[in-house]
Amino acid sequence: FLIATIGVSHGSLDNYKGKKLLKFYKLKSPIIFYLSYIFVAIFIIFIWKVLPSFTLSIFVLIAAYHFGKEDSLRSLSKVKLPQLKTIYYFSRGAIIVISPIVFHPSETIEIFKVISSDLFVNYILFFKKYYFFEVLLGLVLLCCFLISGKEYAAFIFEIPSILAINYFFTPFFAFTIYFCFLHSVRHIISLGHELDRTNINKGLNIFLRKALPLSLITAILFIISLFFLLDLNQLNEAIYKVIFIGLASLTFPHILLEYL
Repeated sequence: FLIATIGVSHGSLDNYKGKKLLKFYKLKSPIIFYLSYIFVAIFIIFIWKVLPSFTLSIFVLIAAYHFGKEDSLRSLSKVKLPQLKTIYYFSRGAIIVISPIVFHPSETIEIFKVISSDLFVNYILFFKKYYFFEVLLGLVLLCCFLISGKEYAAFIFEIPSILAINYFFTPFFAFTIYFCFLHSVRHIISLGHELDRTNINKGLNIFLRKALPLSLITAILFIISLFFLLDLNQLNEAIYKVIFIGLASLTFPHILLEYL
């Protein structure tokens, strides 16, 4: 419920960004934007069905970069090299992906079994056997610390909090806390500031009004998808598929729109 409402709501202004994009390319019909957005989302679901291991691998890389970049909007002011910023974004976002494998490998692998294939799971088990993910987590933490310079706020508050929730809670619950109450809330606040730079409260009210239609549509689609999948899967498996594959199908067009 949280992911289908608070979580996805930070992308609910994509239709307004789409209007700006159409104006930039001198296109008048909003149908072009909506059809393109929906086509990309459906295409991702189709590709996931055909090539689950490949699609999940690409999604993990894109999600790591996206999380790292979105969570670092006001940091790295003293870092001049774009290559170092890219490494930092990947490292910062990789913490979200790697921590569940390190702290709760069994539960994480169960999720991978549901949303991916045996090939992906076998690779995870192979690398896990040689402590690859523990070493990788240490490396990405070190990269974040070294590249961020004197901006230690993330290491005092944010990154320890992310590690803690992944240590104490199950992977799905930890991801829900992070995605809804850190990643999405931060993005919503920044959108509220963009909508009204003089009064953040007014900006957030504008955001809520504008975001409500697409948020409701997405939540309803999530519920309908869950209803149909329950005929074929157990409840937990159906939820994993709806949440993670559903999020992937929305994330790809969302990031593509941000890039354009």
